Amino acid sequence: MRSGFTDLLRGLLDRPLASYYLLLSSSALLLTIGLVMVFSATMVESYRATGSATTIILQQAIWAVVGLVCFWIAQRLPSRTYRAVSRPLLVVSMILGLILVVMSIRESQQDPNDSSGIASDQLWIHLGPVQFQPAEIAKFALLLWAADSLVRLGPRIASWRDLAIPMFPIAGLLMIVIGYADLGTMLIIVAMFIGLLWASGVPLRILAVLLGTAMTGSALLIAFEGYRMERIISFSRPEDYADTWGYQAIQGYYAIADGGWFGLGLGESRQKWEWLPNGHNDFIFALIAEELGVVGCLVILALFGVLVYTGFRIARRSDDPFRSLVAAGVTIWLAGQAFINIGGVLGLIPMTGVPLPFISDGGTALVVVLAAIGMLAGFARAEPDAAQALRARNPSRLVRLLWAPLPPAPSPVAPPSGDASVASPRTGGSSAPADLHAESDSEVPKSRPTTRKT
Repeated sequence: MRSGFTDLLRGLLDRPLASYYLLLSSSALLLTIGLVMVFSATMVESYRATGSATTIILQQAIWAVVGLVCFWIAQRLPSRTYRAVSRPLLVVSMILGLILVVMSIRESQQDPNDSSGIASDQLWIHLGPVQFQPAEIAKFALLLWAADSLVRLGPRIASWRDLAIPMFPIAGLLMIVIGYADLGTMLIIVAMFIGLLWASGVPLRILAVLLGTAMTGSALLIAFEGYRMERIISFSRPEDYADTWGYQAIQGYYAIADGGWFGLGLGESRQKWEWLPNGHNDFIFALIAEELGVVGCLVILALFGVLVYTGFRIARRSDDPFRSLVAAGVTIWLAGQAFINIGGVLGLIPMTGVPLPFISDGGTALVVVLAAIGMLAGFARAEPDAAQALRARNPSRLVRLLWAPLPPAPSPVAPPSGDASVASPRTGGSSAPADLHAESDSEVPKSRPTTRKT
């Protein structure tokens, strides 16, 4: 019986488009659960503020539609387009981050009674009726830029000098800009950046130095802001700060405890009646535990597990270095953000205020995540086996127009010349002869690059 199930599962995973459908199904389920839980978590607040229980969920649904449009566009773009826009997008995200820093400094110097400024803990930029978080754009920008830069470096990634110019100064500046106002996002960016370096084959000695530097920088950012230190202290003893910094954590624990194994029922949360602050955002996992119980939480964790497995599977099966690195980076980003959010709600780590991907209320975060998933979907379709299967189907022009164009033809693998050996990347990806400097998905290099063994 067990062997039959294993064979069935292996047969399903061996299908050419398995990565694509796993990605679509897990993402769609997480998005659906997120919209349902945002509606449940916000109906009380929405009715109190606007007289309608559906105002906030309608706004989130609009953002979801925008995100799905971005998914559709991102799925259609070739990797050369992402490489081309990586630098301009990084510059834009840095400028937006600097604007936030300036706003925070100005607010700190204003009269406390003057409410015209932007609060230092407010991570949004307002453009009329539209508001967005530059930190979410920064994740996507740094991911594309770092992957493109590492691919261009090729075997030179083992050199401090080649890595340091210009990668570390720009990445460090971006982390400082974002970390000044949003330490949680900075930690995600650090994890994603170091994960990209590891996946590309950067020596462990360099990674160790970078990790130590990141930990030191994080400690300094915590020490410079008193409220961050208070959060660290209250994390270890929340009951001693039940009326201040520990209040949110304690209310979250109450929600989790009330849920039990099967929850109170969808929409039956007690904590959302203005007991749990940010229950629709940072602490939405606590409300999931309260309404859907341990079983509902395990479903969420399983879906994230499928998503993470699929992301690394795409990275391993890609025949293009850029696509492989970006897939690994997106996976580390989403997995790290989910771990930081859920771990903070459960009291495993200090709460940093990052949203739960797909599920928390927030327009910018949802749009950026769906765009990243769309990009991954395009990469999944470009896997060699998937590309061959899609080309064999020869879908109609209307299907290609309405959904996605055919992926580029997989590059033929040429046998290595002489005694030269090509090491697989740490992601386990194939050793296909993709040109590290190629700008076109259809460009096939004349010879196979030689890289060091990892």
